[in-house]
Amino acid sequence: MNRIPGLLCCLAVGISMNGQDLDHAKWTAVLQKYVTAQSRVNYAQLKSDGTDDLDSYLNEIAREWPKGMDADATKAALIDAYNALTVRWIVSNFPVASIWSTRGPFRVARHKVDGKLESLDSIETRLRNMGDPRVHGALVCAARSCPPLRRQAYTKAALNNQLDENFSAWLAEPSRNRFLPDKRLAKVSKIFQWYAGDFEKIGGVPAVLEKFAPPHSFATSYKLEYQKYNWGLNDSGSVGTSYSGIDFYIDYVRNGYLRSDIEGWFPGLGKRYNVNPLIFGSIYVGAIPFFSLSVTWLVRNLRRRRSPVAPLLSAAFFFVSAYLYLLVEGRNVPIWVYIFIAGMLAFGVWSTVRKVRSQVGRGAA
Repeated sequence: MNRIPGLLCCLAVGISMNGQDLDHAKWTAVLQKYVTAQSRVNYAQLKSDGTDDLDSYLNEIAREWPKGMDADATKAALIDAYNALTVRWIVSNFPVASIWSTRGPFRVARHKVDGKLESLDSIETRLRNMGDPRVHGALVCAARSCPPLRRQAYTKAALNNQLDENFSAWLAEPSRNRFLPDKRLAKVSKIFQWYAGDFEKIGGVPAVLEKFAPPHSFATSYKLEYQKYNWGLNDSGSVGTSYSGIDFYIDYVRNGYLRSDIEGWFPGLGKRYNVNPLIFGSIYVGAIPFFSLSVTWLVRNLRRRRSPVAPLLSAAFFFVSAYLYLLVEGRNVPIWVYIFIAGMLAFGVWSTVRKVRSQVGRGAA
């Protein structure tokens, strides 16, 4: 009999630990007050009178989380943290046409989460590593093409239903995803292209679309097209409506992403193709002006009704020159390189034979 209280105590402790979670009620209150039915945020009003409420919630997110939180509680908290921190970052910079117009929006570890500094990218990475690609329908990076910002915090108890509902609501919104059964076509968000590898974990993009798209609107045999992403601010007013693709590329370069892409691309060549990145890069970049000159030569010959063979072969050579180096020194060479070079050689042989025959015919005459 004396063992019963001890067993009950252990059971109570186990239940308490398994049930530990964060309270997201303050975030829900902010969402309900400042997010419209169209999932747009009234940033002006939020900045005017709601910053204290949002900061009160983020202070709880910043502290160390309970050690007993399970996977669903952690997943819900990370989604809410990402969305709330994104909104707070916009409020700090408002008015701003896009999150890309701010300084280092995604990669700078400026946000306190669970007692540690995190970036928006690192929070997203933690979520992606949990293996549930439905989170891509819940994370909102303050852009007009983002999935809808839910007017309710994600919670452990309702998480699975919330993720399913938001994913379906995202696909049902024509401004974000369009399904054309009569054309057997779906024009879907770029997110499905960017994170295609994540969706492979649950059957691939077509299978996911078939499951969550509006009824009878999509089949796995349909063709997919990925829509241009609108990075304009998801503001309930007019802020962000004029943000263009050119504005995005300017901000992309200004924030150092192009530089880091190039810096990451060259070192990766050695691992991917087993070649010296500097040699490959030098050939690749060095061939660009010669390729441009060859194209100019080709256009001039076409306008003067001269043979296009020489400039065409020249342009093709400089286009593929870096990959010729791969053929000699590398491995894992893309199949299109072999096809292109074979086609170029075949074209060269055909044009040479044709020219020789023409000259032989003239000599015989």
